[in-house]
Amino acid sequence: MVAANKQMTTSSHTENAKIFKAFADTTRLMVLSMLQSGEKCACDLLDKVSVGQSTLSHHMKILVESGIVDGRKEGKWMYYSINQKGSERAVSLLYELTKIDTENYENRERCCEWLINVVSRKAGVTQQA
Repeated sequence: MVAANKQMTTSSHTENAKIFKAFADTTRLMVLSMLQSGEKCACDLLDKVSVGQSTLSHHMKILVESGIVDGRKEGKWMYYSINQKGSERAVSLLYELTKIDTENYENRERCCEWLINVVSRKAGVTQQA
């Protein structure tokens, strides 16, 4: 059971990392900015970013795999747009990962106090009230 939970957590972290990877590149951030005004053809994106077609394709694959962008093929062209649910997931994930867990934060303080007491006792230091 522990191994299954560890595997699930690792899988979850891997999926979450895809979201942050999508934001961790200036070209992808430029593309996201362009997509804010609506769906764009890959050819339009290519005209605005200073990368080659294969590089843009790589960036778009990362954005689509993260769930933040949707891609659809029409004829020989790909069209991309921001996925609203993927965007909301990214916001929610950032909040969840950065909120302070006050219950565990307080336990950490007690743990540190306990550790200080143990170290002090071993060193022969007595605490005054």
